[in-house]
Amino acid sequence: MKPGMFKEPICILVGLGFPAKVGSVMDAYRHLVEWPVSLRDTAHSIALKACVAALRDEIEPETARGLFAAFAERHDLLAPDIDPAAVSLRRDRDPHVR
Repeated sequence: MKPGMFKEPICILVGLGFPAKVGSVMDAYRHLVEWPVSLRDTAHSIALKACVAALRDEIEPETARGLFAAFAERHDLLAPDIDPAAVSLRRDRDPHVR
């Protein structure tokens, strides 16, 4: 595994609610840096500091992952788990989807 990669990515909702995978400390850091200043709070600060520490090899990437996941949960950014089989079944039954 490459340095700074998460064992399992975190799926968050971005923009107009599109799912995006955050698979590394750098991905999480970029998302936190782009977070609007007016919405930054303690959870943001802690997650950002953890990402910086992980990028400097001061803490493990999984520690930063956990704090980023807590930030994402606090701000309702975590994407719901969707079973791909269930999605494909719904498409087959929808008369408007071909």
